[in-house]
Amino acid sequence: MYDLIIIGGGPAGLTAATYALNKRLDTLLLSEDLGGKTAYGFDMKGYEGHEVIRGGELVEKFKRQLEYLQFAHQTDRVTKVVAEGKGFAVLTQGNKRYEAKAVIVATGALPKRLDVPGEKQLIGKGLSYSAISHAQLFIEREPAIVGSNKRALEAAAEMALIAKQVHLILPEAGESDSPLGKKLRANAKVKVYEAALQEVRGDQAVGSIVVGGKEIEVDGLFIEVGLNPGSKAVADLGITDASGRIVVNSKCATSCPGVFAAGDVTDVFIEQVLVAIGEGAKAALSAYEYLLNQ
Repeated sequence: MYDLIIIGGGPAGLTAATYALNKRLDTLLLSEDLGGKTAYGFDMKGYEGHEVIRGGELVEKFKRQLEYLQFAHQTDRVTKVVAEGKGFAVLTQGNKRYEAKAVIVATGALPKRLDVPGEKQLIGKGLSYSAISHAQLFIEREPAIVGSNKRALEAAAEMALIAKQVHLILPEAGESDSPLGKKLRANAKVKVYEAALQEVRGDQAVGSIVVGGKEIEVDGLFIEVGLNPGSKAVADLGITDASGRIVVNSKCATSCPGVFAAGDVTDVFIEQVLVAIGEGAKAALSAYEYLLNQ
């Protein structure tokens, strides 16, 4: 039985594994790959090769350490975590079963896609699912944002502070009648379209979008229609909220003793590599403290 099993190899999971190993915990990290969101860059017209993900170098160091310590990492997808006695059984897609006294879930969240023509081909080429990560590149430019939820409206508000013009596409009513929605409608720098996104166009990068049959030239596109947290494996532990995010306290502990979580899979709004790194470190130290008292 391991002291600690960490599920997920992104910034939070890699950091947690590094801290746990430094604490001399018998640790295993289970993930399909290493690096998570740091494996993806974001290019746009005029910023070829510009890397906007912060903390990538630090995560790369953690990744190399795990690759060197091969005994501490297994490539596999975790399908279920089961509470058994004073520990946990972790089951994988490869029909493996591992046991641990404590678990850290750092499986992140995947953006919801619209599956419109051109979307898949232009991901990372002016098309992003995270305005909070890439908004700073659009000073005096014209980005488009798709989404009717609070997340999309907040992204539009942030963009309006720096962009020349913001094109806000509202595919449904959503939060558009909220105080923030009304404020955006009154902003001269925000042009609102109450229609669905039909197509994304561009050769090497996003150049235009089609909304309501009309082509609109833009410098980039943000699809902000929500995230799907990777919490399915722990669904039966009763530690998620209505949206599937894992609920944690200030120490990254869940309501299930011995289970901790960090990163975008939690109800802590992150989407920043450096924040995920900090949460991963916190989760590992909390797990270490928990194990000391067992």
